[in-house]
Amino acid sequence: MPRVQFEDIIKSYGRFTVLKNLDLTVEDGEFLVLLGPSGCGKTTLLNLLAGLLDVSAGRITIGERDVTDLDPKDRGLAMVFQSYALYPTKTVEGNLRFGLSAQKLDRAEVDRRVAWAAKLLQIEPLLARKPAQLSGGQRQRVAIGRALVKQVPVFLFDEPLSNLDAKLRTEMRLEIKKLHDELKSTIVYVTHDQIEAMTMATKIAVMDGGVIQQLGTPDEIYTRPQNLFVAGFIGSPAMNLRRGTVTKSNGSVRATVDGHEFDLGAYPFETAPTDGQPIVVGLRPEHFGVPGEAVPDAAGSFELPVQYTERTGADATGYLRLGDGLLAVRMDPERSGALRQGNTIRVAYPGSRLNVFDATTGQRL
Repeated sequence: MPRVQFEDIIKSYGRFTVLKNLDLTVEDGEFLVLLGPSGCGKTTLLNLLAGLLDVSAGRITIGERDVTDLDPKDRGLAMVFQSYALYPTKTVEGNLRFGLSAQKLDRAEVDRRVAWAAKLLQIEPLLARKPAQLSGGQRQRVAIGRALVKQVPVFLFDEPLSNLDAKLRTEMRLEIKKLHDELKSTIVYVTHDQIEAMTMATKIAVMDGGVIQQLGTPDEIYTRPQNLFVAGFIGSPAMNLRRGTVTKSNGSVRATVDGHEFDLGAYPFETAPTDGQPIVVGLRPEHFGVPGEAVPDAAGSFELPVQYTERTGADATGYLRLGDGLLAVRMDPERSGALRQGNTIRVAYPGSRLNVFDATTGQRL
């Protein structure tokens, strides 16, 4: 499978710049997810790759070919859209065949590809139906099938699951991941849903303001966010981000946050902090230890009042009052059910799980 490269890409509309000197490489067989909020530039980047938009400056290559100025049909790509884009007057089989109409294949080859895609996606019983007779999940399978029959090396997905309900989204995530595992194709996938990104991607490019904020594996993005935007965007419930200051004294390094201290002596600083430096400390809700749970490397331990709790079946989150804000702490749902507003609970946070950012630049320290 070919490698896809974006080199110094700029996309502007008059004075408004959507993508700013963007460089990105999608390796052979990689499942890359472009993740970010609405307006961050992720769909624009996908459309530039597809040839649906013109590049203002920069170069796009697929393998050894410069495709920057090629027509969409000449780029060797297939795209799955958010809206399914099926032809309502054609059957499922007709929609699958239509995707091959421009390739001038013989009938036997078209029959083989349609049968292969229908079997792979388990839509063989649906071939004689029209889109109006299909569920949302079945329509999306047909849309994916229409892309698969082209048997191209690179597939593009533009928020393909956003129109489905929660159960179907889960099922289709698994189907798309299974397809990638079987076909070993290169996939570029756009979404604003971090669950889709974390469960399907081999690499994630987190975007904001037309810039890639961080590129890495799902684990890298989650455990070592490189700036405050990534830290706050990835995770549900979101990472607790609290302002504080650094205190360096007699060889020790500590952070004071809302009157509570964290020992930063074991924190692997990428850039050494200065005494009195303003910082932001990031604390993931699931990493707190509550009474009854051992936290051998606790960087801080303190008792806080409960404001309220949320229970969602197998999970629960307690919101504790810390200074003028709330601290989200994931806990056992049975424990959360016994807590009432005003109760106090002691929590500890492991030093190995701390995230520390420069409050001025927003970059990881």
